[in-house]
Amino acid sequence: MSPIKTLIMGAAGRDFHNFNTFFRGNKDYEVVAFTATQIPDIEGRQYPKELAGELYPAGIPIYAESDLPELIKKHNVEQVIFAYSDVPHEYVMHKASLVNALGADFRLMGTHLTQVKSVKPVVSVCAVRTGSGKSQTTRRVSLILREMGYKVAAIRHPMPYGNLVRQEVQRFADYDDLDEHECTIEEREEYEPHLDNGVIVYAGVDYEKILRAAEKEVDIILWDGGNNDFPFYVSDLQIVVADPHRAGHEASYHPGETNVRAADVFVINKVDTADPEKVIKVRENLRAMNPNAIVIEGASPLFVDDPAAIQDKRVLVVEDGPTLTHGEMAYGAGYVAARRFGAKEIVDPRPFAVKSIAATYAKYPKTGPILPAMGYGAAQTRDLEATINAMDVDMVVIGTPIDLTRIININKPYQRVRYELQEIGQPTLEDILKQKFGKK
Repeated sequence: MSPIKTLIMGAAGRDFHNFNTFFRGNKDYEVVAFTATQIPDIEGRQYPKELAGELYPAGIPIYAESDLPELIKKHNVEQVIFAYSDVPHEYVMHKASLVNALGADFRLMGTHLTQVKSVKPVVSVCAVRTGSGKSQTTRRVSLILREMGYKVAAIRHPMPYGNLVRQEVQRFADYDDLDEHECTIEEREEYEPHLDNGVIVYAGVDYEKILRAAEKEVDIILWDGGNNDFPFYVSDLQIVVADPHRAGHEASYHPGETNVRAADVFVINKVDTADPEKVIKVRENLRAMNPNAIVIEGASPLFVDDPAAIQDKRVLVVEDGPTLTHGEMAYGAGYVAARRFGAKEIVDPRPFAVKSIAATYAKYPKTGPILPAMGYGAAQTRDLEATINAMDVDMVVIGTPIDLTRIININKPYQRVRYELQEIGQPTLEDILKQKFGKK
């Protein structure tokens, strides 16, 4: 029989992982193309021959997702794999209906065929939506495990926006490594906080090779999930973070609901700033879908170096980009801090947005008077800098996880907002981790 002609819909993450773990070297399938969405300027590339394997001596082309109907017809595609995250269930089925109408099968791949088994224990931190608080939860888990005597490496969900061959296996131990790998703002936002805490970070494209490299130097693997995707590795303990600011999303977004149903532990985050009724709704939804998981409630207290400096100022608020865009949050920690510490006015950046930043607002019109820290490449980073510096404000309030001034020049005073996970009541993550693994 001829191999099944397959197309993989992705966003430079799970799509590559699914290919590597199941399709690479599999003569029963021929992957004719990838499509890409969510991330600016990732289409028009090749999944390189060096990573694609001997069945693909020319590599595999990557197209914009808008080309999907034409590609199905052109290549007589028989099967389409949907392989990206943080989208409503209804969105997924609209894509399925389009694919089915064009004659192809539509497939979502599960854990058995895509998860890699480690020889070391794996703790995974995932979420129901982007921006729920995975990062601070992961940092908290890494701190507890290290206090228990374990050496830990964080393996971060992929963000391969550059040279894929060079990014096959990446190891980050300090800021020089970030510069060497030419990391984007989005990558730095995930890697720098771990490095600040003394935790080695791995990432890249080939996640089995990444795992085998990390296993050589640590006791426990910490999977640091991206968006609301489920882990690439078989987990010994799966922690899933829920966000009561978006109550109901835990049951209506893909593949966040997969995480909910697989979780061992839930962290309902941000209960200090959410409507109590919404906290209750999230708890009830989680219990209905997964009654056996342990539930922890947590807060995300804010820290600013000089809160008084914000008072009575006209401010620009800069937030984490993906949280505002496909995460669909109207605001983040920067906005909360600006309001809490008495900003006179939060100035709308949209009239000042240039080039790719203006295009981001056009693509995500629900993003309000907050500036998403978009920086998927050098050009977009320059556009971000130009937008900030063009604004007539007294101060910039930066709610991103990194110090943006390491990347761009800001021509006005600024205050950084930091936030960490703070568990409320019992049990705590420390209780659960000690019960699961014990001290080394």
